[in-house]
Amino acid sequence: KAGGIPTVSEILNLADRATEKSVLEGLEAEDPDLVEEIRRLMFVFEDVKLVDDKGIQAVLREVDNDELALALKTASEELKEKIFGNMSERASALIKEDMEYMGPVRVSDVEQAQQRIVDIVRRLEESGEIMIAGRGGSEEMLI
Repeated sequence: KAGGIPTVSEILNLADRATEKSVLEGLEAEDPDLVEEIRRLMFVFEDVKLVDDKGIQAVLREVDNDELALALKTASEELKEKIFGNMSERASALIKEDMEYMGPVRVSDVEQAQQRIVDIVRRLEESGEIMIAGRGGSEEMLI
């Protein structure tokens, strides 16, 4: 078996936004569940670091602090720095404290929190409110 959903998601990640949208809309008419699987592989939580600072701030406005603390539990230092750098010192201190005193958590709970944040990022990107570096659309960029 060659290809499969991971290969399709990698190809679409490299395609421009118009192509990606066209392919996914075509597939969605046939198999909406397949499209959702592809979308989930296309943009993962660690990719949030590719969102510009203004976009991170827009995402943070829609995320509950408890959920953010849970999602950041397994995040890379680079991603944590990006997120904390877009918060007030007080807010980032509260999140860090929550993470420290949270104790052990189920990986599935962390993954669910991360997926909810990814869903917010995707929705904001689709509506044009945020931009993600390296996701095509360079010819649409405003200067």
